[in-house]
Amino acid sequence: MSKEIPYKIYLEESEMPKAWYNLRADMAEKPAPLLDPKTHAPATLDMLSQVFCRELAEQELNETDAYIEIPQEIRDFYKMFRPSPLVRAYCLEKKLGTPAKIYYKFEGNNTSGSHKLNSAIAQAYYAKKQGLKGVTTETGAGQWGTALSMACSYFDLDCKVFMVKVSYEQKPFRREVMRTYGASVTPSPSETTAIGRKILAEHPGTGGSLGCAVSEAVETAVSSEGYRYVLGSVLNQVLLHQTVIGLETQTALRKYDIKPDVIIGCAGGGSNLGGLIAPFVGEQLRGEANYRFIAVEPASCPSLTRGRYAYDYADTGMICPLAKMYTLGADYIPAPNHAGGLRYHGMNTMLSALRAQGILEAVSYKQTEVFEAAEQFARIEGILPAPESSHAIRAAIDEALRCKETGEEKTIVFGLTGTGYFDLAGYAKYNDGALENYVPTDAELEASFSKLPQV
Repeated sequence: MSKEIPYKIYLEESEMPKAWYNLRADMAEKPAPLLDPKTHAPATLDMLSQVFCRELAEQELNETDAYIEIPQEIRDFYKMFRPSPLVRAYCLEKKLGTPAKIYYKFEGNNTSGSHKLNSAIAQAYYAKKQGLKGVTTETGAGQWGTALSMACSYFDLDCKVFMVKVSYEQKPFRREVMRTYGASVTPSPSETTAIGRKILAEHPGTGGSLGCAVSEAVETAVSSEGYRYVLGSVLNQVLLHQTVIGLETQTALRKYDIKPDVIIGCAGGGSNLGGLIAPFVGEQLRGEANYRFIAVEPASCPSLTRGRYAYDYADTGMICPLAKMYTLGADYIPAPNHAGGLRYHGMNTMLSALRAQGILEAVSYKQTEVFEAAEQFARIEGILPAPESSHAIRAAIDEALRCKETGEEKTIVFGLTGTGYFDLAGYAKYNDGALENYVPTDAELEASFSKLPQV
């Protein structure tokens, strides 16, 4: 007899992961290496350690160890908000009239309101362990900046945040949470860095992008003694820390003998998507199971669906290492949509490799389609989702409706990365019918692709 599945599946503290899972160890075809932006030689540990904490740089380059132990101090911090629940969306299933079973891993049960705290506390820990004064970073919607400011406060580290200007203006309350936790917050691009001034000169009046903010944060870190740069997505070290999401999901499903058919996550730089799917991709690569993996991105910033798989700069200022990834070009500045955390021109190298190998599917949606799904989910399931998370909700609903048409009883799992209570300006525009759907033309993308570095 099968077990009755509760509305929320909770794990015990003893069932929390004790090690992060490094998917690259199980990939026969590894992601292409990062390259020095000047020489185009593979990035070395010493080179990366000038920008990142040394232990994090080691994690970035590690392709051999399948599991990397989570230090006890980080595990103790995780206990404040983990394990997070895996929720059966019974109400949504009923409303849709679908035979599909829908589950979501909810990462919004912490003050930062998102999954970002999983990596923020790890990166702050390694910065403190190295004896640094502080760290610099970028943030889009503000979830990463909020999480990092909390983590730095916990470890008594200074935190300098460059927030994408359009989000800085759209989400003032998220900015104030960061300041409450002690961070300084600068709208990017700004006049405080040479790169910021250059971008403003070339793009007057721009609302900025994550690529711009990354450049400013890196410049500030390398020019400030006792500081290093930390990143909330894109890097393999970040996806590594986020595998607590997928590992917990895997354990919760196994407790009730549930096998997912489709696993869905929103995709900007790749942190939550990679963290959710990595343990399941590992199973598939080892021949133990078979799944569909779907990345969901905004139509205004379609790196996986319309980008080029090529080496490109990770930042608009072109000072960070080159990464082989699906990219729209480092010079591409997305439209100011309300999913600020998904406004990045590229994608994590590991996820890009999975996409190129045909393991990862990708779809994109316009923001009105996404907010429609967010509203529907809020009314049915009782959680106001972040616009980023709502991309995954949109895709999950569409998959469930296809099951309704075909009669297939698929099991769908998606990542609900955070709450949308600081995103009410976007909801207001949606409710007023004022949201605009910007989709770049092929000509615009070709102009950006023409500037890709020749490697």
